Amino acid sequence: MTLTHRMGIFAKTFPGSAPGAVLSAAAAAGFGAAHYNMACSGLAAMPDEIAAGTAEAVAAAASANGVAIVGLSGTWNMIHPDLAVREVGMRRLEVLAQACAAVGTRLITLCTGTRDPDDQWRGHPDNATPEAWRDLLKGMEQAVAIADRHGVDLGIEPELANVVDSTAKARRLLDEIGRPRLKIVLDPANLAEIETPERRRDIVANAVDVLADRIAMAHAKDRSASGDFVAAGRGMIDFPHFLGALQSVGFSGPLVAHGLSAAEAPAAAAFLLRTASEAGWR
Repeated sequence: MTLTHRMGIFAKTFPGSAPGAVLSAAAAAGFGAAHYNMACSGLAAMPDEIAAGTAEAVAAAASANGVAIVGLSGTWNMIHPDLAVREVGMRRLEVLAQACAAVGTRLITLCTGTRDPDDQWRGHPDNATPEAWRDLLKGMEQAVAIADRHGVDLGIEPELANVVDSTAKARRLLDEIGRPRLKIVLDPANLAEIETPERRRDIVANAVDVLADRIAMAHAKDRSASGDFVAAGRGMIDFPHFLGALQSVGFSGPLVAHGLSAAEAPAAAAFLLRTASEAGWR
């Protein structure tokens, strides 16, 4: 994988419901990779079914535009308080897993979930309970079994609002599941909200060190001084430090931008490519 093809973006950043239009926009913005979402094919992000030819059309569009598909979004609330919601998500995960080979990727990204019934990205006090962790383990075992059947990997991301809200909990989950198909998506902007630059660098360095053996993808969004998400290069995240830390542990996967507008994409691509090159990425 060339350096350009390691620089990716969420396909959903760009408008459209046909993979050719979306992926050509990603390429035009300077990205050689995309994290795909089935919404870019006119479907639900986690559809109940994927018609014949739909996944193949994504791969064809990716090839035509010189864009590598480095992941497929499969996020649902894995610890939703309603068991029926969790079960629907698990069935849809199998639909996505069946399509991965035809799309041209072997990684599906997940959301470890929250007890909030309305928003899977909003925290809840019950996320810290033993019952929430038990439900996560049960669901993750089912998800890994699906991944095994279809030869795909699953990426989870430590996020402050979810049950896996820290580096320590991410490591705990990896160790308790004990299966190499479970991977890490690491986003420095999701590890802390408002911290001093020195403290933020310490948090990021610890995450890279503790999770190094399982990091399959890095995410690139930024945080403003007030804690809001902004495009990479426009906030407080020390990307030279983050990318240097990844380089030091031998990370060779993609870096995927998100949390930005289509208009911001070209500047983000240029910033990330330059910063990765200066950090020694190849």
